[in-house]
Amino acid sequence: MIVCIPFAAHAHRRPLPAGFAMLLTEIAPPRFDVDLDLRYATVDNLTGRPIYRRPLCLLHPAAASALARATVLARGIGCRLRVFDGFRPVEAQWRLWQALPDPQFVADPRQGSHHSRGVAIDVTLADVDGTPWDMGTGFDDMTPQSHHGRTDLSITAQRNRACLLGVMVAAGWIFYPYEWWHYQLPAAETYPLLADGVTGIGLLSR
Repeated sequence: MIVCIPFAAHAHRRPLPAGFAMLLTEIAPPRFDVDLDLRYATVDNLTGRPIYRRPLCLLHPAAASALARATVLARGIGCRLRVFDGFRPVEAQWRLWQALPDPQFVADPRQGSHHSRGVAIDVTLADVDGTPWDMGTGFDDMTPQSHHGRTDLSITAQRNRACLLGVMVAAGWIFYPYEWWHYQLPAAETYPLLADGVTGIGLLSR
């Protein structure tokens, strides 16, 4: 699935108006060898209610290419990627900020989340049968235990985080120190912020 949305070559603090064109890529099997566990389309997220009205994962083409490389690397060590979130419209970022206005874990929407640029992704690893690997905390566990480099987790959890880090960095992603699940492209701030309306499909729930 290809979605046409506004585009500009430089970063913006405000969502772009219509009148430019680029493509977002849908992330889904069989084109991408991933499991989808899109938490913001369910009540199982920090707001306690669905943010998206449909479980759809989109990424900027450059991020989609990096994800494809990561799936190959994951497969090589006998596992697969499980995706929690990709492109997140600016309006969705506001809902998260209203629920938890802590810039260490939720980007201030006035500055812009890299998810809202389509170049960040929240992921974990799972067995080929879909069983998630133990990472020491759950997704969106907004505590210091979610930081990279924790040595007070089980050996298994530390090893699993190191595997995820190795797969993603080798595929061209940059990690975020405070969330083991969050990865983004280099120079993410140079991509434009994107609002829900410009996708033409309406991701947000009412």
